[in-house]
Amino acid sequence: MSQYAKDDEPEATRRDASDAESSRASRGWWDRNADDYQREHGGFLGDDRFVWGPEGLDEADAALLGPAAELKGRRVLEIGAGAAQCSRWLAAQGALPVALDLSYRQLQHALRIAGDDTGGPLGLVQADAGALPFRDGSFDLACSAYGALPFVADPVRVLREVRRVLRPGGRFVFSVTHPIRWAFPDEPGPEGLSVAASYFDRTPYVEQGDDGRAVYVEHHRTVGDRVRDVVAAGFRLVDLVEPEWPDWNAQEWGGWSPLRGHLIPGTAIFVCTADGT
Repeated sequence: MSQYAKDDEPEATRRDASDAESSRASRGWWDRNADDYQREHGGFLGDDRFVWGPEGLDEADAALLGPAAELKGRRVLEIGAGAAQCSRWLAAQGALPVALDLSYRQLQHALRIAGDDTGGPLGLVQADAGALPFRDGSFDLACSAYGALPFVADPVRVLREVRRVLRPGGRFVFSVTHPIRWAFPDEPGPEGLSVAASYFDRTPYVEQGDDGRAVYVEHHRTVGDRVRDVVAAGFRLVDLVEPEWPDWNAQEWGGWSPLRGHLIPGTAIFVCTADGT
């Protein structure tokens, strides 16, 4: 659900939303809300830190893409990069990252943070994750921290595109809201601890204006759905990480909080490899 919405009270509903409507809504929402998002969460995300989710799991510690010492010279695609904080960390390790995002405004923040120095080779690309503008086998690794996949109606299309641009044996790691959260209200306090909806209801969450046009769309997939999507796209799932909430993290981020984080998972991280040809 939209934990960042600051539009003028759009109507929240559950209804179908096509891939085209979802993409259009996401581009508009992030362009409108990028400034507020970076102002509110930029301190936690840092300028050159790779964080997988609100829990604060750091790639420097988790090494889900592989040991940091082995990232040097690797071509890495970050999907839904926002202001490219993760890519900037990758560049600092000697990797050759490309940060891709649907939102022009988010990428402007990437330029703002970089200033006169990107900290290493870093490319910025505005494009849809379902139609990646790269040749087959262009990258060694791919990653996405809450980018693209929660907001698309056809996740397999995105996953197949990622699989296409990865070399054989390449790794793709992505994080999304943990599917179990869809059964609970999107609230950080005690009211967010009681089941309020069916976990199996896959109807998208939509915020729409008075004209009925979606301004924000988020799509729900169960854990099983995510696994089947990964396999259908030609990946092999090698790990599923559910970060626990650390004691040091006292922040609330939308529906994520220490109270809920110590009781139910908030993030799911899928570690996949593009085996074969």
